Amino acid sequence: MIENEQIVNKIVEGIQERKGKNIVIVNLTKLQEAPCCYFVICEGDSNTQVNAIAHSIKDWVREQINVKPFAIDGFENSEWIAMDYGQIIVHVFQRPTRAFYDIEHLWSDADLKKLEDVL
Repeated sequence: MIENEQIVNKIVEGIQERKGKNIVIVNLTKLQEAPCCYFVICEGDSNTQVNAIAHSIKDWVREQINVKPFAIDGFENSEWIAMDYGQIIVHVFQRPTRAFYDIEHLWSDADLKKLEDVL
């Protein structure tokens, strides 16, 4: 059985494949009221890049460990694409939209892990 951490790692690789920025992994496993175990949050510089990042995540995770998202929403305008992997929710934002919703701070009592950008 594939573990959540394995899926999170492949999601991050898919983000990095398209140069997604400001990746944050929000570990919600210690919070009772959490809607899932993990959020993976990142951003792109344009709707084209946000779209490419989301497609890269979907393709990378499927090709590497044969896991598909249950649902994806947001491709219409590509300002915020949400991907549902069950206990893992991925949020791919454009920077202004991410700043407006600021979802990592809604869960600031969780463990937040910020990753370095890939150049």
